[in-house]
Amino acid sequence: MSRKKPLIVFEGIEGSGKTTLINHVSKYLKKKKIRFIKIREPGGDKNSEIIRKLILNKKNKFNSFTDLMLYFAARSENVENIIKKNYKKKIILLDRFTDSTMAYQHYGMRLNKSLINTINRLLLKKIQPNIVFLNVVNMKNLSSRLKLRKNKNRYDYFNIKFYKKVQSGYLKMSKNKSNYVIIDSNKDLIKIKNKVLNKVINLLN
Repeated sequence: MSRKKPLIVFEGIEGSGKTTLINHVSKYLKKKKIRFIKIREPGGDKNSEIIRKLILNKKNKFNSFTDLMLYFAARSENVENIIKKNYKKKIILLDRFTDSTMAYQHYGMRLNKSLINTINRLLLKKIQPNIVFLNVVNMKNLSSRLKLRKNKNRYDYFNIKFYKKVQSGYLKMSKNKSNYVIIDSNKDLIKIKNKVLNKVINLLN
């Protein structure tokens, strides 16, 4: 039986559990010997990982526009060197993608929405996610999860107000989008994992 080769994106603010879920799905695919690639943004491609270190380094204090351009530079390398070559040929799991840029840089930092849309369109052309899992978290759980993090990056130190704006931006984007699945990460983790896995399995067959 031939399987579909979807592009599956995991989105959400810090502490929302998206990395836990993408790891869960990748373990399942490995176990079933289904070919896939897993990428994070920023990062993934070798050059993108260099840019990631720049963006997330706690010592760096870029202005918000520089930040945006660095994210696009990292995405450009990823799209050209990994995503285009594998799109519809292998399952692609993405830890963050274009909606992260809109949520953080537009809704969070108030950068121009049409500029972000235009550059994303130029980079992606016809590439589109088949499904986006949006993980949401309440601010109490977010705070406690961030406190427990051992390796923190620059994006783990924003104030709660900023994360609220970003999450609310994600929820605005999810409206009227049939490929969006909202995951309430405040709920039982086993149930959440099962829900996500079932959606992925349905998508593959």
